[in-house]
Amino acid sequence: QVQLVESGGNLVQPGGSLRLSCAASGRVLGFNEVEWYRQAPGKQRELVASVSGGTTKYADSVKGRFTISRDNAKKMAYLQLSGLKPEDTAVYYCQATILMSSGGGTWWGGGQGTQVTVSS
Repeated sequence: QVQLVESGGNLVQPGGSLRLSCAASGRVLGFNEVEWYRQAPGKQRELVASVSGGTTKYADSVKGRFTISRDNAKKMAYLQLSGLKPEDTAVYYCQATILMSSGGGTWWGGGQGTQVTVSS
């Protein structure tokens, strides 16, 4: 019924920027809550940013460098990454609670991830 697909990951030099996108398709009215996680090799999945209502939250490790946003008209969520560091290298995942159209209630799930590699 709903699919989330992340994109925008790439190889970038330290100090660089990327914008990750999370596209929702299907019976989507809009995003309710959005979370971005990341998982580096050999490490546990880490919540880096979330938005619910008008409230955004960030992990201390990314605060001031990453910005989460959503555009319900486009059925898109974003994570703007700047001031990237090698330790930001990970697969980044979008997870969201979607408001479904036609009285379909809500859907919760995530995508397959997009790889971000920060290296010179």
